[in-house]
Amino acid sequence: MNMKQTVDYLTRAIEERKSHRVVTGNPIMLMVGLENPSFHRTLATADLVVPDGAGVVWAARRVKRPVQERVAGFDLMHELLAQGDKRGWSAYLLGASPEIIEAAHEKLAAKYPGVRFVGRRDGYFTESEDSQIVSTIQEAKPDLLFVARATMNQEPWIEKYQSELGVPVVMGVGGSFDVVAGKLKRAPAIFRKLGMEWFYRLLQQPSRFKRMLVLPQFAIKVIKDGDKVLKPNNPS
Repeated sequence: MNMKQTVDYLTRAIEERKSHRVVTGNPIMLMVGLENPSFHRTLATADLVVPDGAGVVWAARRVKRPVQERVAGFDLMHELLAQGDKRGWSAYLLGASPEIIEAAHEKLAAKYPGVRFVGRRDGYFTESEDSQIVSTIQEAKPDLLFVARATMNQEPWIEKYQSELGVPVVMGVGGSFDVVAGKLKRAPAIFRKLGMEWFYRLLQQPSRFKRMLVLPQFAIKVIKDGDKVLKPNNPS
């Protein structure tokens, strides 16, 4: 689905109060899934996976199964909040540092005054605190729950507690709160158009260098194994 169709689809999910776990798929997630069966299951069982990373869009085109367009998680979050602004939805923000979550909440609340922000919590918590956090979200009954934690904490946590949370749309948003709060700048349009948003972020956060080494590995795997998608070993 393109962005509009995705927003329409999730709007119906909220109106019908049907729980949806949304994964913003990128090459790093996919490569982790190849090495980690548990994480692979987390991705494979999501209710909706959107093509967030430019590398995913390229890979889909490479194996002749193109997506309509890139549906970036940052943009999808804002599109959903824009709908919520018109429809009076409620939202809960979970993740990032205490300073970042407060700043992100302040800016989002100012931009989308029609959204009821019913709670917020930083992402620095341990497993022993999970039940209390889940209970707090249950009581708040948000229409939207945006979770911003490290990949290996974010997606598995959402999967583990999705049914208990009972939130219509739960989506991992990674570093989006950092951008909203102004800690990081989003890549200019030209970088996004060229699929180089990852490079712009690397310039801002050189510490991500080792993590970014996964990208060429992903590209090589797509080129090497792409024919297996086009020509399965057991076509029957």
